[in-house]
Amino acid sequence: MKKNFLKILTVAFIGLTALSCSNPSKMAKDAQLVSVQNNPKVLEVIADEITATYTMSFPEGYFHPKAILEVVPVLVYQGGEVAAPAFKLQGEKITDNFQSIPLAGGKASNTVKFAYKPGMEASHLEIRVAVWNKDKKIDFPAPYKLADGANITYKLVHTSGTTALTSYDYKKVIAEKKETQILYTINSSVVRPKELTKAEIKEFEKFLADTEADTRREVKSTNIVAYASPDGSMDINSKLSDKRGETAKSAFDIITKKAPVNAPVNVSTIAEDWDGFQELVAASTIQDKELILRVLSMYSDPMVREREIKNMSKVFKTLADKVLPELRRARFIANVDYSNYNDEELVELTKTNIEIMDVEALLYSATLVKDFDAKVKIYTKAGEKFKDDRAYNNLVATYLDNGKLPEAKIALAKIGNKTSKYYYNNAGIIALRDNNLKGASEMFKKSDLPVSRQNLAIIDILEGRYNDAVAKLAGTGDDNEGIAYILTNQLDKASKAITHMCPHAAYMRAVIAARQGNMTEVAKQLDIVYSKSEALKLRSQKDIEFAKFRE
Repeated sequence: MKKNFLKILTVAFIGLTALSCSNPSKMAKDAQLVSVQNNPKVLEVIADEITATYTMSFPEGYFHPKAILEVVPVLVYQGGEVAAPAFKLQGEKITDNFQSIPLAGGKASNTVKFAYKPGMEASHLEIRVAVWNKDKKIDFPAPYKLADGANITYKLVHTSGTTALTSYDYKKVIAEKKETQILYTINSSVVRPKELTKAEIKEFEKFLADTEADTRREVKSTNIVAYASPDGSMDINSKLSDKRGETAKSAFDIITKKAPVNAPVNVSTIAEDWDGFQELVAASTIQDKELILRVLSMYSDPMVREREIKNMSKVFKTLADKVLPELRRARFIANVDYSNYNDEELVELTKTNIEIMDVEALLYSATLVKDFDAKVKIYTKAGEKFKDDRAYNNLVATYLDNGKLPEAKIALAKIGNKTSKYYYNNAGIIALRDNNLKGASEMFKKSDLPVSRQNLAIIDILEGRYNDAVAKLAGTGDDNEGIAYILTNQLDKASKAITHMCPHAAYMRAVIAARQGNMTEVAKQLDIVYSKSEALKLRSQKDIEFAKFRE
């Protein structure tokens, strides 16, 4: 037994010695002894780059001590091929600076990168190997195929960006007020006849009559507010203001007898009109008005206020003569709703009489029209006539939404305030479409609009930050939410997020089905794609996502 073991050991030693002393060219002949693995198995394009890491395993006795192995990774694709820098390995007796592989065997790994070019989605990665023996190069009989691909699913991302329209302040109903008042003598609630014949009362009466005849205006209510001046006791003033409320209502009925107002009349009273008092004093030329106003600010108790003011006897006499008589009053306040131009009228005005429209009407009208030229006309008029940044911003958005990038740039330059969140968003889209991802990102980050965050997700996807894109898009309903979930392999969420029925959506549903192994659904969705989009049909025929389906 011992003799047989020594025999076997001797044979093995002789074999190993023979291999180690043989010519390095034998390494090429024994190429099948080298195993190669690649990660990933299917190549993927991320941020316009294909990255792969391959590992070569050499068995014991294979690598000649005086050999240099030259490994050239090559991506072969439809239309050409591209080689990565050569990777070199050396035997134990070579003194160069390459990685050394001992005679006892070993492994070596190398990572390669290729810039993506159209056509590389139908490709394969191989390594071409040659062994050098001094100055002689011996090519291996065939390359080692490492991986197929590459996957370009991330390029399904919508890169146009979402524009942001600024708001308008067009009011379909405008609240208006018309006010007048009647005055009373001290401690009296009797309405003097001359109060009902003065010019401002007649003007108020005419306003009500005209409003009743105006198809665009309607009196919604009238408020009658009766006051007592802030002199005398609170009890007396309270009763006095109540009586004035009653007589003021009767006076209003007389005023509107010839043209009754079909709207509620609300009567209220204020016992002591301190607000009116302060307003009149502030607007007066009374010498000590600052002192009076200071007293009003210092004391909130009406009795204390009155006492302190009366202590200034000279001042109080002026107040009694010039201010207090104006506070013995009843106010008539008509609340009117003005019905502004309706949608149909606004659209017609943009065609026939655009010059009479104010900026808010123009901004709102532009949202009502569908025609591109009509929108441009309206926003241009609002921008030029009113120098309104909102109009120019919306003009930028309109051009972008219709693929007019040069025109959008011209309109952007007309915006005066270049620090608004709307400006930043739409300027970011222009940078994005110019493929200036850095500039676009900077602009989007300066805007706090939700769509700006969604636009940032586009850049995340283009630069390979798929999880960041999901964080920005989750739950938004954005067109790119589905693709972000696909790229992070959250297929159930992707299915729920893709709600459109367009060919692009059908293509993404086909990708999801392919990853789930549902070939029946792949066929169903690709049927939709083939019937509606020639470009996507051609893409699908090369797409590695559908490799199993094609098989």
